[in-house]
Amino acid sequence: MSTSAATTYLNQGKTCCAALKLVLPGKVSYPDSTPYNLSLTSYWSVQEENVHPTCVVSATNTLDVALSVFLLTIGGQVFPGQCDFAVRSGGHTPFVGAANIQQGITIDLSALNQVTPSKDLSTVTVGPGNRWSQVYSKLDALGIAVGGGRVAIVGVGGLTLGGGVSFFSPRYGFVCDSIVRFEVVLAAGLTVNVTKSSYPDLWVALKGGSNNFGVVTAFESTAFKQGKFWGGFIGNDISTKDAQFAAFEALNGNPNYDEYAALINSYVYTPATNTWYIANNIEYTKAQANPPFFANFTSLPQTFSTMRISNLTDFTIELAASNPDGRRQLFVTGTYGNSARMMSNIFDIANSTVQALRDVPGIAYSLSFQPVPTVITSKAAARGGNSLGLSAADGNLFNLLLTVSWDTEADDALINTQAKALFDQFATVSKQLGLFNEYLYLNYAAPWQKPIAGYGAASVANLKAVSKKYDPKGVFQVQVPGGFKLSD
Repeated sequence: MSTSAATTYLNQGKTCCAALKLVLPGKVSYPDSTPYNLSLTSYWSVQEENVHPTCVVSATNTLDVALSVFLLTIGGQVFPGQCDFAVRSGGHTPFVGAANIQQGITIDLSALNQVTPSKDLSTVTVGPGNRWSQVYSKLDALGIAVGGGRVAIVGVGGLTLGGGVSFFSPRYGFVCDSIVRFEVVLAAGLTVNVTKSSYPDLWVALKGGSNNFGVVTAFESTAFKQGKFWGGFIGNDISTKDAQFAAFEALNGNPNYDEYAALINSYVYTPATNTWYIANNIEYTKAQANPPFFANFTSLPQTFSTMRISNLTDFTIELAASNPDGRRQLFVTGTYGNSARMMSNIFDIANSTVQALRDVPGIAYSLSFQPVPTVITSKAAARGGNSLGLSAADGNLFNLLLTVSWDTEADDALINTQAKALFDQFATVSKQLGLFNEYLYLNYAAPWQKPIAGYGAASVANLKAVSKKYDPKGVFQVQVPGGFKLSD
């Protein structure tokens, strides 16, 4: 970055950055410095990497975070608009400003990467700066696991606060459902330990409420015994798609759903040949190959297979390799009732509309269907509840994820416009079929989507009440503009 550009970025937020530098010597960095550049280049998407804060706070402990939040809260009152900030964990959310901020202060939690099992191995306390592979590599050696991300490079903080889906969700629910304690820095700079008994309203709000209440500096999660298990990818020709849709509906709707089974059923577009192929990520969290529950998938003709018995870390690394960093990225999501017919409609619409993107340089485009059976959504109640607004009463659902990556900023508008139109069509069809569900998985949502509104009116009202109670000045609604706000 040039000197003139660096000066521009210092114009906004410079007073708060200077104050932070006095209080946290050696932990505040500016443009053109090594710590600053390392923070920026560690984001997953190019969009977030190209956002330039005035300074970066590299916190190394909870006290650093508390002092930062306290000073920024005060600074925001004295200098409105001059001390806005962002908080980043793993930095995997792709859209601009989700975990970074232009001309503001970014609090980087990367160094808060503790992984501390309790003495009896019943819980594990994890820092938000961890990527999930860092967590699993330590727990694999102990023969235990926690519910967490399925992709190695995803950060702990964002995934957990957005609800979180794991390979173990059919057994234990969403990732947030296993959290027994959050260590949280509130807007006033106060650090509190939030449990079901100490702050029950905030505890539930944090389970899906994202970055709207404070900065979480530690997550204590219930652990369980876990050894190696069977998993990997199976490839299939697109000619098997109708059989795949039928197999998916049968698996997702099985009244005796096998709680050790996890599936991501993906359809990957190849622009060079204008064709698709199918890649099933199948995980069975026992050391048992080819369980009968997956027979409708494993019996189909295969084009490739990586199926094996291995450890959790290995499987998350494999998933991460399917969508590397350093590119422009977009996620969009929807939720629908379990139906092969709906899946077929989604594929047909996408196959038609993707033609407008075929010539986009470096385009990579895929649709992923993931089961959300009632065995997942029913787990929250017994664990104290969450804020996602889902229950077994919703029936068996499936999550749809559109993933797009590409090379140049010039194509941003086209891709976003096409994606919005695509999901509008999906909504229309799903409503006609009586299969529409308003829930949107926050960690897959596009910037124009409103996942918190999809939790339902009762959950949103509760989240707003909790925000007003613990953050009466609305610091995390106004001074932290990134992510999905309660007013969205």
